[in-house]
Amino acid sequence: MAESSRFVYVTYVRTTPEKLWRALLDPEFTRKFWVGTWQECEWKAGASWKLMRPDGSVGDSGEVVEIDPPRRLVLSWRNEFRPELREEGHSRMTYTLEPVGDAVKLTVLHEIDRPGSKFIGAVSNGWPYVLSNLKSLLETGECLPQIHTCSSGA
Repeated sequence: MAESSRFVYVTYVRTTPEKLWRALLDPEFTRKFWVGTWQECEWKAGASWKLMRPDGSVGDSGEVVEIDPPRRLVLSWRNEFRPELREEGHSRMTYTLEPVGDAVKLTVLHEIDRPGSKFIGAVSNGWPYVLSNLKSLLETGECLPQIHTCSSGA
């Protein structure tokens, strides 16, 4: 097996799997917690996927590899605006949602088949803020104070 780079983040959100699923995919909700970005996608296997930046340019792109609402989403994912990250090619991002009592366990796995990936390093800085912001918005109705940590779209 080839060496790879990976980032894993697990959080528990006091909501339902359906509400969390909608929050992860709905463009207007995404803009609120994901520093002004939104996703363009038909949300079916094989569909193209784009993460749009606030200026309207494409930040990241790929396709839906697997979708099983409201349990699992797998995307191929490539950065489009930083040449040194784009040249690494497509990574794979997986959301897994599991009900746990009155909450949902959300696991995000982002990986690429190359050791020492700069892209995984970049998303490792972005995902914790994005997911903490999502959790805060769903549980309290308010986002966290905006800080700039998102160096690659995640």
